[in-house]
Amino acid sequence: MDWRKKDYLPREEIEALQLRRLRDTVERVYHLVPFYRKKFDELGLKPAHIKSLSDLKELPFTVKQDLRDHYPFGLFAVPLSQIVRIHSSSGTTGKPTVVGYTENDMRVWTEVMCRTFKMAEVGPGDVVHNAYGYGLFTGGLGFHYGAEAVGAAVVPSSVGFTKRQLMLLKDFGATILCCTPSYALHLAEVAQEEGFDPQKDFLLRAGFFGAEPASEGLRKAVAEAWGLKYFEAYGLSEIIGPGVAASCPEGELHIFEDHFLPEIIDPETGQPLPEGEEGELVFTTLTKQGLPLIRYRTKDIASLYKAPCKCGRTIIRMGRVVGRSDDMLIVSGVNVFPSQVEHVLTQVEGLTPNYVIVVDKRGVLDVLEVWVEVDERVFTGDIGALENLKRKLEEELANALFLRARVKLVEPKTLERSMGKAKRVVDRRELKDIS
Repeated sequence: MDWRKKDYLPREEIEALQLRRLRDTVERVYHLVPFYRKKFDELGLKPAHIKSLSDLKELPFTVKQDLRDHYPFGLFAVPLSQIVRIHSSSGTTGKPTVVGYTENDMRVWTEVMCRTFKMAEVGPGDVVHNAYGYGLFTGGLGFHYGAEAVGAAVVPSSVGFTKRQLMLLKDFGATILCCTPSYALHLAEVAQEEGFDPQKDFLLRAGFFGAEPASEGLRKAVAEAWGLKYFEAYGLSEIIGPGVAASCPEGELHIFEDHFLPEIIDPETGQPLPEGEEGELVFTTLTKQGLPLIRYRTKDIASLYKAPCKCGRTIIRMGRVVGRSDDMLIVSGVNVFPSQVEHVLTQVEGLTPNYVIVVDKRGVLDVLEVWVEVDERVFTGDIGALENLKRKLEEELANALFLRARVKLVEPKTLERSMGKAKRVVDRRELKDIS
């Protein structure tokens, strides 16, 4: 079937295809992956027990630690001779998670990236400036092959060398920007420092941003800084890389569910939640050959909606990721997601979206502090104005978080910038616990 039609299939066809592929996947992993065979046998499950999509809940979960425990190739379902590409995570918290792709997996990856770029009608005549990292990280090459497949010209700029990136963006006439949202803002900031008007001196019409959570305020700031249409790209290397989901012209995030079967569970109990409820996003791969995964827990907190979108697509919609269950901070017994803080910051005039959340201890009490850069137009040395801004922000944070947070206003361009995923949280309590 032409990939251009897959986003518009009737619901019954989508679910019939999912069931067929789910049963095939369960059969394959049971016979080809000892890890899954053992899990199934412990539960008394056989592939034949999966007769409907509702039986998905009977299958065992897979977590990131399972991939680390079977490092490097223990969860592969094919011999290494059939693997044509290997990617992995950075492994900063232990062994990296390793992902292997067969030739067919690469075709699937390219297809879902084509469908991603189709959201913005990217094609011949477009110049795609790809500032995602190339290498073991899946971002760079995922976007690269998808853009080439739809006929666009790709500039594989990768990360770093910001002034050079701006030169390439301008001189090569880039129309599409691909990078993290925080780096897109940094590029716009440096462009202004270099005397450019990002909206007038460049030809960007759209951008695909992902690899880190972004509040509505941050998305709006990126779109306004460059004068472009903001498209979100969602993915995980364990599932495929970028290309698991993408936002349409209506701003709705669609999962390519003919390849990746989603569900929402209660992160505490593991029980499936009804449509529209917020919980942990879980994926089962339906067409992956190299590394098929059953009910992989992403730790991303989101929601799902089956009603067709205004854009005409019938594939399931996913609410924006509001945070990660492992990124959630518990401060004095209150759950705090960085995205909640970011949303407040982007609603208060006079601040930039550059911030750091610092959690510390004073004796036995937790203390939450938010460091945020003040906009250059506000940072005039008027102490009274800054105090008013600080007071307003502390009130807004208290209303949103149900928790008192201290605010530290800092000068423009003093917080560290990231070329990739922005580091937003510093938890000093962990250091004190170690010592």
